[in-house]
Parts: sequence; structure tokens; C-alpha cells
Amino acid sequence: MEQLVNFIIRPPRAEYNPESDLLDEEFMLKGKWFRRKDIEVKNGRGDVLQCSHYVPLVCPEGKPLPCVIYCHGNSGCRADASEAAIILLPSNITVFTLDFSGSGLSGGEHVTLGWNEKDDLKAVVDYLRADASVSLIGLWGRSMGAVTSLMYGAEDPSIAGMVLDSPFSDLVDLMLELVDTYKFRFPKFTVKFAIQFMRKSILKKAKFDIADLNTIKVVNSCFVPALFGHAVGDDFIRPHHSDRIFEAYMGDKNIIKFEGDHNSPRPQFYFDSINIFFHNVLQPPEDEAGATFYDPIHDYFGKGSWAVPEAGFFPDSSAASRGTTCTLYLFLQMPSFATPVNGICKFL
Repeated sequence: MEQLVNFIIRPPRAEYNPESDLLDEEFMLKGKWFRRKDIEVKNGRGDVLQCSHYVPLVCPEGKPLPCVIYCHGNSGCRADASEAAIILLPSNITVFTLDFSGSGLSGGEHVTLGWNEKDDLKAVVDYLRADASVSLIGLWGRSMGAVTSLMYGAEDPSIAGMVLDSPFSDLVDLMLELVDTYKFRFPKFTVKFAIQFMRKSILKKAKFDIADLNTIKVVNSCFVPALFGHAVGDDFIRPHHSDRIFEAYMGDKNIIKFEGDHNSPRPQFYFDSINIFFHNVLQPPEDEAGATFYDPIHDYFGKGSWAVPEAGFFPDSSAASRGTTCTLYLFLQMPSFATPVNGICKFL
């Protein structure tokens, strides 16, 4: 039973080296120089959060830039945001990423699947609000990070837009589904008893009630424009979780379904739609020479390295946990953008 409790509040903590597993401190992307600023932000509980902010080396004079905060999954870390940075920086959208408390290199003992993480997110938003070089703020969350974004977005209507990849609608329902999916050896009549035991144990250890992690209860008061995404083959957080949230969501919304599972690389058309979505809600300034949003090639060069690296994507919720470095991202093909699609890791 303790293993199941730890599955929720103490999953494997991502291990990584900021010097080798994050984008370089200075790098060139599509002909422009960018840099990584490493920052420490303290949350309301006193935990120090390790963060990085990817920004242009030279910011457009007199033009504050919008920022997207990338929120990782439950065994993830800030290294997971490298892909988001490669995608968004050429559009004059900066990317901020953090290790949530209890994750990666940040302080804190437990992961709470969105409960405490939303307070971490508030600390980061407050930090960015005090930065005159930042204009509008968007959120991009995957799994636990998507739940965190939803819960925070319901409290802060000033968030300009959210991308929500594979959120769960209700943690207790998800736990019951996982018992069935992964054939845990509980007699059926004891499953609900086991959930109650876990609820009490988690409340005692991590100081949060799993019954409170129900995003359906908050989305009826959330009006932030949202783009949902979910893999049709996800058997960990099944697609009906996003469907339930989408149906109840009160703000402007769209949902995209794609092939794959919980940890699959996301398809290019999904990234194209994310770029278009954030371009619309954040309204980043154009370069003086004209917009370069439709340039099809995003080539990355770390400072001192001029070889074109391999293409690729991180396949699970934490690139660092698989020993994969950011070099997999260094060359990313971006086709011409089309109208966003309507319609419709194993980590949280």
C-alpha cells in the first residue's frame, strides 16, 4: 500500500545536470541569439524553486515580450521545456520553466499533482509580473502541469491563454481506473477501502486531500482561453478526462486529438496549433524586418558549436530522467502553418 501512496506523492525525482541537460546559456535559433537565465524563486512554503527563463540576448527596445510558463509532469523537470522554447522563441515569446517543489532540483519533499504546484506557479507569476520586460503571460502544462495550470487559471483571470495536454478530471476517478488498467491485485470489494486508506495516508504525509483534486469543480469559473490536447491511445490518463473538462469549461476553448499515448512525442500539427494559439492570445511584437513566424526552419546552435545536430523529441515526461540531453531538440522542422484543427507520462 505504501508503494501506491509513494506513486502519488513521491514518484522518482528527475535527476539532471543544468549544464548539459538544458539549452545552452547562450544559443542561436533561427538567426537570433538567445540566453538562459537561471533563477531561484521561493514559494509561499519557503521552498526554493529552481527556474530558467529563455529570453532574447538583446530584447527589442521598448517592447516587453509575452512569456509562456511551461509546467512539467509529476516525474518531470525544467529540462522538459526545451522543446517549448525551441518552438516559441522565434515568435518573440519567451519561455519560463521551473522544477515544481518536490521535483527536480527544487526544494520540497512531496509531489501533490497540482495542489501545492499551483502555489508554486503563483510565485513564478508574481515574479514575472514584477519584471517590466514581460507583458502577457500564458501557461503550457502537460499532465500534472496541465492540472496545475487549470487550477491556477481559475484563480487568475489575467492569464492570457493555456495549453492543457492530458489533464485528469478527478484524481480519485483516475486512481480507480488505474487499479483496473494495471491489474493491481486488490479484490474488487477492497478497492474503495484502499483508496480511503491512501487518502488518509496522503493527507497525513503530504497535507493535501486527494478528493480536492477535481478540475471539474474549478473549470466552471475559469474563462481563460484554452487549447486542450490528448492522445487517443493514452491508457494512463484516458482521453475522456479531457473530454469531461472540455465539456464543462466555460472559457473559449478548442480540443485536438492525435495518435499516440501518454508519453508519445506530440505530432507536428499539434505544435503548429500551439504556436498559432499563443501567437493569437499573446500578440507578440514583430521584428522590425517583418514577421518571421512562418519561417519553416528552426535551427539551433549552442555557443561554440556550429554543427547541425540530430532531430528528435523527448518521448516521456522527463528528458533528463532518461539521460537525454537537449541536443535531441537542436534541429526542428516547422512546416507552414495551417488553420488550427477543430475537433476532437506513463507519468502524470
